[in-house]
Amino acid sequence: MGNSLDKIEKTIGYDFSDQQLLLQALTHKSFSNEQTEYVLHNERLEFLGDAVLELAVSDLVYRQYPDIPEGGLTRIRAEVVSEKGLSEIARQLHIGAAIRLGKGELKSGGREKSSLLADALEALLGAIYCDAGFSIVSQVIAEVFSDTIDKSAQIRYGSDYKTCLQERLQAMYGKLPEYILAQVSGPDHERIFSTEVHFSGKLIGKGSGSSKKNAEQKAAAAALDHPLLREK
Repeated sequence: MGNSLDKIEKTIGYDFSDQQLLLQALTHKSFSNEQTEYVLHNERLEFLGDAVLELAVSDLVYRQYPDIPEGGLTRIRAEVVSEKGLSEIARQLHIGAAIRLGKGELKSGGREKSSLLADALEALLGAIYCDAGFSIVSQVIAEVFSDTIDKSAQIRYGSDYKTCLQERLQAMYGKLPEYILAQVSGPDHERIFSTEVHFSGKLIGKGSGSSKKNAEQKAAAAALDHPLLREK
């Protein structure tokens, strides 16, 4: 078991001060139930890790994608911290091989169960939080989850919001959006441009920025979160 724990630490880039926390995070309740003496399992750490993960991912997407509106950030976070998203990362980290399982779970393929893997990953993050605090676990989460977060954001919004909006509206409705400069404010050296994007006579997004181009990009980002852009 020691070798498996060492591999997990190396993979996530964090060495535990308290190895018992790592061991607990990777101990399923089925294993604990089969022991003659009580052995701590990972359910409480999973509860903690779930909250830590949601806050850390929220902070990451908020900072990395300033033009994506609240609803879009919520959907990116939900996708990343879903059972599917977590189990995929857990497999990449080879967590399944390190989990202590009861005989019944082993026979039923517990090491490959998505729900079990997702829970173990959350417990692992909860253990890091207990061992080193939020700042350190946030660094681990940023390292481990960054590619998944970026992939989700790119799939949903792309890096060019205007192009993404145009392609989606064209594909879904066969029409293009219209951008209208609604207001220009501020002194000459600090102009603020406010832009609206309309589609089929409806206002679907607003954005403001230091240039027309920037304002249009922000309006397009907001429009991508409009109900018209959700799957029909």
